[in-house]
Amino acid sequence: MNMVVCIKQVPGTTEIKIDPETNTLVREGVPSIINPFDCYALEEAVRLRERCGGKVIAISMGPPQAEEALRETISLGADEAILLSDQALAGSDTWATSYILSRAMAKIADYDVIICGRQTLDGDTGQVGPELSEMLGIPFVAYVSRVEEIRDGYIRVQRMVEEGYETIEMPLPAVITVVKEINVPRLPSIRGTMKSKSAQIPVWTAEDIGVDANKAGIAGSPTRVVKVFFPKRE
Repeated sequence: MNMVVCIKQVPGTTEIKIDPETNTLVREGVPSIINPFDCYALEEAVRLRERCGGKVIAISMGPPQAEEALRETISLGADEAILLSDQALAGSDTWATSYILSRAMAKIADYDVIICGRQTLDGDTGQVGPELSEMLGIPFVAYVSRVEEIRDGYIRVQRMVEEGYETIEMPLPAVITVVKEINVPRLPSIRGTMKSKSAQIPVWTAEDIGVDANKAGIAGSPTRVVKVFFPKRE
């Protein structure tokens, strides 16, 4: 049973800067953390591996500094980590990001479950999970608060709804996005920390995963940020 966890490194401070030309966050040199919801996704993947065997692959798209977040995922239990980093990918919106991730999944090929956090702290859209499943043509469930069973080519989960929860069963491979109620993330182990320091983290470029340049980056993003500003406090 192989799990892929989509990780995003987000600003770990409220003192963020905006590039005035592209209206995107300036990430270089800014203290960063793993997106909190992604920590729950990683923890659930590690627990599924402990129950069913297999491996956990953490994958992230970002600048070279995102390698720090991927090393942290290894200290938390991931078996492998992959960084998607290329100037051609910079400025991608959620649609372009999902397309890029789908190309990476095609290269990984051997996976059963893709797990994402519900949303990220910076974008806060919750769109990458469902868009990724659509591009891969596989089932998707959002707001998963419990994985009840996973075997024999299917997965059964509980997802949160306003009135309580729903139980949904779907075939594998599949994509799920999880909420914080699903588990309590573990702390890094000494063994995991040592492993993370020596781990080899491959960097895949746009060419490595066969990305169409017209579908990535700012040029391939159908949405545009017209203006970003801090509200005036009075």
